[in-house]
Amino acid sequence: MALTPQDVSRIAHLARLALKPDEERAMLAQLNGFFGIVERMKQVDTSGVEPLYTPLSALGGVALRLRDDVVTESDQRERNQRSAPQVLDGLYLVPKVIE
Repeated sequence: MALTPQDVSRIAHLARLALKPDEERAMLAQLNGFFGIVERMKQVDTSGVEPLYTPLSALGGVALRLRDDVVTESDQRERNQRSAPQVLDGLYLVPKVIE
């Protein structure tokens, strides 16, 4: 999937970036390089390969050091919401920002 200069301009516009022409060219090359790597990775046959939860597990068994799932703090919702301009039923009310 190769991007065009128009794609980069549109992406920059959506991201609110002001790119100079030379920056757009550099970004186009970088993005196309990235997508080239992704396309090559898609071609690799990974059937039968178990996903790793950590790269170290490829070297041998790794014991995860997990802590017990225990509540360590009390419910302080009301105290935390005291400074909020508007709260309704424990939820923060915010102005609509998407039209």
